[in-house]
Amino acid sequence: MPKPVSSRSNSQHTSEDQILSIKDLNRLIKRMLEGESMLQDVWVRGEISNFIHHASGHMYFTLKDTDSRLKSIMFASSNQRLPFLPKEGTRVLARGSISVFERDGQYQFYVNQMQPDGIGSLYLAYEQLKKRLEEEGLFAPQFKKQLPRYPQTIGVITSPSGAAVRDILITLKRRYPSVNILLYPVLVQGTGAAGSIAHAIDSMNQQNEAEVLIVGRGGGSLEELWAFNEEVVARSVYASAIPVVSAVGHETDYTICDFVADLRAATPTAAAELVVPHYLELRQQLRGRTAQLQKALLYKLQQQKERLQQMERSQALANPRRMFQQPVERHDRLKEQLFFRMKTKLSVERQRKMRLDHSIASFNPKEQVLFAKRRAESAHKGLIQAMRGSLKSKKSEWDFQIRQLDALSPLKVMSRGYSLVYDEQEKTLIKAIDGVQLGDLIKVRLTDGKLTAHVWSMERANDGK
Repeated sequence: MPKPVSSRSNSQHTSEDQILSIKDLNRLIKRMLEGESMLQDVWVRGEISNFIHHASGHMYFTLKDTDSRLKSIMFASSNQRLPFLPKEGTRVLARGSISVFERDGQYQFYVNQMQPDGIGSLYLAYEQLKKRLEEEGLFAPQFKKQLPRYPQTIGVITSPSGAAVRDILITLKRRYPSVNILLYPVLVQGTGAAGSIAHAIDSMNQQNEAEVLIVGRGGGSLEELWAFNEEVVARSVYASAIPVVSAVGHETDYTICDFVADLRAATPTAAAELVVPHYLELRQQLRGRTAQLQKALLYKLQQQKERLQQMERSQALANPRRMFQQPVERHDRLKEQLFFRMKTKLSVERQRKMRLDHSIASFNPKEQVLFAKRRAESAHKGLIQAMRGSLKSKKSEWDFQIRQLDALSPLKVMSRGYSLVYDEQEKTLIKAIDGVQLGDLIKVRLTDGKLTAHVWSMERANDGK
């Protein structure tokens, strides 16, 4: 048995906060992986094994090569856009990010794009160009042009020997026999194909004869369709003043030209069906419109006929003189009303004139002077009467006040044998014995003069008052 290790042999002790749970450790590793930008957008080449397409739509599989394996998952939101169905043994080029599934502590490859192996470099170039052109706004819906409803001339840019041109021409003539077709033969694959297509689009715009352009070819591999993924073709389509319909490959084939074009058709035949209506449908519509027009005309004719019959039965046409009787009577009444109103108006104006004459007369300077003089005389008489009355009233009030003062005058009291005693300065009236002292000089006022006296003796009354 191994010997136990003594704790004394450790020079350092591990603290509790340095110990991680399995969950915390897996989470830490996950954060480190997700923080590495290189691992968040990586391309991986490998062979699919252990493939499971779950009922939820998610795909679980392993990517392997001769030396190693990588657990992978592709969610339904990403794999529903795949142009092919992955299966066991398929060699693929996958794009995604690396992270950790915390519960199992196992790192996985989360795939968001996938292509069969062998076209990896082309697909990468396709994705890079698509992203750049989209950021420039070449795919924006607001720049898409409307197709003419009934075009007379259609330009077709494709290979003159492929099945696509036959399908387009046959469909156009079958659906719309009267249309004019301008065929511009071009290379649709190989060296120089992209320049040939772009030159054809520019030339058709310079000629300005076609009302809509169909640019396309039949189906093929990514390499065979690559000319329609070239930037020169995309920019010619975007710069075209004539609406462009892209018809490249089959329904599952998408090219840069499809995204830039004003309208994408799943196939060349579908493009021909989109740009022109079917003459049988037009004929049916014309018949329907003709029937509607005839029905509307018959209805309008019936309305006019009924109106004419009503007019024939009207009293105005049966007895025209009666039409003028009421207007004549109304004219007479209006004439009487006009005469009455004029007479009333004249009377009112006369009264108004009289009031104005009277008003003007009242403003005559002579009359105003006389009126003012009469008012002044009347005011003078009123003022004299008011002054006399006021003087009489004031005199009566004065006499009453004199009598009151006379009755209250000390002289009246003194006339009955009383006198007033003041101090030496005659400022203070002496009313009690305490107001003087022996030897003081006092002034005595009588009715007919004053006396100056000395106080030689003082005697207080017996009742003490």
